Amino acid sequence: MTTSHTSDDNSTNSTNSTNGAPAATDETVRAELSRLRDSIDNIDAAVVHMLAERFKCTQQVGHLKAQHHLPPADPSRESRQIARLRELAESAKLDPAFAEKLLNFIIAEVIRHHETIAKSS
Repeated sequence: MTTSHTSDDNSTNSTNSTNGAPAATDETVRAELSRLRDSIDNIDAAVVHMLAERFKCTQQVGHLKAQHHLPPADPSRESRQIARLRELAESAKLDPAFAEKLLNFIIAEVIRHHETIAKSS
């Protein structure tokens, strides 16, 4: 995954206009921003690949459900997964409400896929 980075500071002065710091400080900050953004880009790529793997598995679940005439949604499992993910988020110091929103979004997409699979079977 490639993203472009734009500079947060378009100044070309030899000093920082807000505090008179030398341009080397600006370069140090830009280098650190670039390093951090490169890490973010790598993490984003890993997240996309992990989601792709997850959806490959859920597609298989959808086919299995369709073959056995099971409903696309499983509210009991979904509730357990949300509770589990909230606990994981808390232990990882991630906002559990955010984690729940993310999982709800993913679950909705999985159910949509399962409904499509069921209709085509």
